[in-house]
Amino acid sequence: MMYRITHGEIEVLLVHPGGPFWAKKDAGAWSMPKGEINPSEDPLAAAQREFEEETGLKPTGPFVELGRVRHKSGKTVTAWAFQGDCDPARLESNTFEMEWPPRSGQVKTFPEVDRAGFFTTKAAREKINPAEAEFLSRLEILLRRDHEAARMDGRAPK
Repeated sequence: MMYRITHGEIEVLLVHPGGPFWAKKDAGAWSMPKGEINPSEDPLAAAQREFEEETGLKPTGPFVELGRVRHKSGKTVTAWAFQGDCDPARLESNTFEMEWPPRSGQVKTFPEVDRAGFFTTKAAREKINPAEAEFLSRLEILLRRDHEAARMDGRAPK
């Protein structure tokens, strides 16, 4: 999960799934860039690969593990956070093919991610898949803890 601090507020990068099934869905449809872990692939390496495939950006650490959550479908997602910035309008996603319209015999190509944006954690809670909202809370706690430690050490403003 890429995040940045803008005017003292945490903003996270979320992506909207491409393809016709998601075209008119908004609330609860967005997520952080993610995907499948290949057999014997390190989970962090898989997260970095999937982030790059879905955004065209190579994520750079340090990475902070945010743990795991389980979607209603039973799918388990493991996430890491890292600080970064980009222009969401310039992101480029990989694509997938599917028959569309159904039973038409026509195969069309769609982007895996059709748009992206930075959202405050409050706005992100309205957009993100409900299971992944827990990652937002964990990120806020970690950043608050880091800021407090830096303030106590004299490294951050009071």
